Amino acid sequence: MEINRDRYLNRVIKRKWNGSVKVITGIRRCGKSYLLFKLFRDHLLSEGVPESNIIGIALDDISNKHLRDAQSLYDHIVSEMKSVDGPCYILLDEIQMVPDFQDAVNGLRHLDNADIYITGSNSKFLSSDILTEFRGRGDEIRVRPLSFGEFRSAYPNRSIDSLWKEYMTFGGMPELLSRPDEEQKASYLDSLVREVYLKDIEEHDGVKMPRELSAVFDLLCSSVGSLTNPTKIQNMMATVNRSKMANNTVGRYIDLLCNAYLFERAERYDIKGKKLLDTPCKYYAVDVGLRNARLNFRQQEPTRLMENIIYNELRSRGYSVDVGVVESRTMVGGKQEYRQLEIDFVVNRADSRWYIQSAYGIPDSDKMEQETRPFRKVPDTFRRILVVGDDVRPWTDDNGILIVGIRDFLLDETIMSVL
Repeated sequence: MEINRDRYLNRVIKRKWNGSVKVITGIRRCGKSYLLFKLFRDHLLSEGVPESNIIGIALDDISNKHLRDAQSLYDHIVSEMKSVDGPCYILLDEIQMVPDFQDAVNGLRHLDNADIYITGSNSKFLSSDILTEFRGRGDEIRVRPLSFGEFRSAYPNRSIDSLWKEYMTFGGMPELLSRPDEEQKASYLDSLVREVYLKDIEEHDGVKMPRELSAVFDLLCSSVGSLTNPTKIQNMMATVNRSKMANNTVGRYIDLLCNAYLFERAERYDIKGKKLLDTPCKYYAVDVGLRNARLNFRQQEPTRLMENIIYNELRSRGYSVDVGVVESRTMVGGKQEYRQLEIDFVVNRADSRWYIQSAYGIPDSDKMEQETRPFRKVPDTFRRILVVGDDVRPWTDDNGILIVGIRDFLLDETIMSVL
């Protein structure tokens, strides 16, 4: 079964021969190796690149164990390049298995006829590490679990409604496509969190309190889409787990979970003041299936899940995303009060901006007024979108607000470009 991952493939293709090391990052098991060794390799072959000029090495393969040494790896690749004519594409998977791998990669980077692509598991290869490994010569391409559109591409004959229900429950980890029933899907997701992701962080960062790390993970899962900060998490742990963790330790554990690509932080942005605000902020899970599995599928609130999915979709499309805050003056009891209204997402790319609200249900006009009120307080003319859980035909109201159903929003990228 081949999954359409053109969004990432095109980003890799556009970076060919740009002089930098292409670094494919992302949460483990999200499809980095598949992107590089299957999709990108197929692209190169279709462009007429001889197979001998594509040097691919999977360093986690036992047959390549002898290459898990920086000098041996470098010498082997240089020898392979000498045996062929023309430029070569170097594809290295699980590069973190080579101690001092940056020496080998930087050596290859100085060869005029080598274009280098590497992947690394987040246990040894977090985004923060990339900043120093290649002295500013690394070009990061972040890969995420399957978007809803990519997930749907694997099931062309199934109804969108059934796929949406499954996606909201189990998310988009690619290997789920080979799991035939819900029990196996749930078991797989649970084992990923327990046996892969959390243990990766413990080993990579020397976590001394793994139970507390696990508790912080659970609380972030429970609070997706809600404003929080280390102090709030600390207080909840003291109440629920009787933990005495220090505030700075909680903050460090949150940062570790974000660096491992399990969560992303969305800062609050003062729209009128045009500045980022201090905490609290929001955290979104990189995959709702992992989040649901961690909570034993007990807290599947469609409102939060839809908001999380929209956030992930926007980030996978390449947008930066903040939580919008706009101040409003309201008369209460004859006195003027200032209130902060929230816009779920302030979305930016280059010189374009969108304001987006997520509302799972709009049962009546009062709810519609409540959801769109923050839009009307924004002092600019950037575009506004209200994404609803109902399957509605896209339409624009008298205030210029586009109302669109979640399925159309996720499956039609032109929704944001044609406004």
